[in-house]
Amino acid sequence: MTGFFELLRVQRWDDHRYYHHSRVNQSLHLLSAITFVCAYAITFNDPALAALIAWLVAMTSRQIGHFFFEPRDYDVINQATHEYKEQVKVGYNLRRKMVLMTIWGLSPLAFVLDPTLLGLCRAPVSWIGFARHVGYLWLVVGLGGLLFRTVHLFLIQDLQTGLVWATKIITDPFHDIKLYYKAPAHLLKGHILEPVLVDDLSRETAEFNH
Repeated sequence: MTGFFELLRVQRWDDHRYYHHSRVNQSLHLLSAITFVCAYAITFNDPALAALIAWLVAMTSRQIGHFFFEPRDYDVINQATHEYKEQVKVGYNLRRKMVLMTIWGLSPLAFVLDPTLLGLCRAPVSWIGFARHVGYLWLVVGLGGLLFRTVHLFLIQDLQTGLVWATKIITDPFHDIKLYYKAPAHLLKGHILEPVLVDDLSRETAEFNH
């Protein structure tokens, strides 16, 4: 288990230092994390509503931060190009995220083509019913995306890497709150990018000492 938690710490550190330089991105991740925690809280009571909240608020705010605010020029702090980061990314890099988000965005069209989804459900009779159907579908898309990449990592790397990544994804909302809770305050002070990150894997997170 020691190796498991060490690899989890390394994956979290790499994700932070490579993909979270922007304070805007960090602040959006904080919003996303809080929203995901709320969605987790109501999942067992109302999974459809939880999925709607997770995708419409948590997931979109998270990816907006990555796609529009994170710098993609040469990373002098980590001495890495954007192309290198995309290549070594364990989970969903930007290209894979575009595929996943496209599937998510187009998936409600399935109910337009067949309101019963090949007989798997009753045709919705109201907009609320349609929204709940979409929520359940998005729950499947989210779990499917998690399962697909986990199994893919089993095949292209090893079992532990896949399990560690899946654990990281599930627990990211709680970790992101701990990591980025100061980001909005830094942003209000005009600090757009985080200063030089501390390259120290013995610590779980980088310090915010700007």
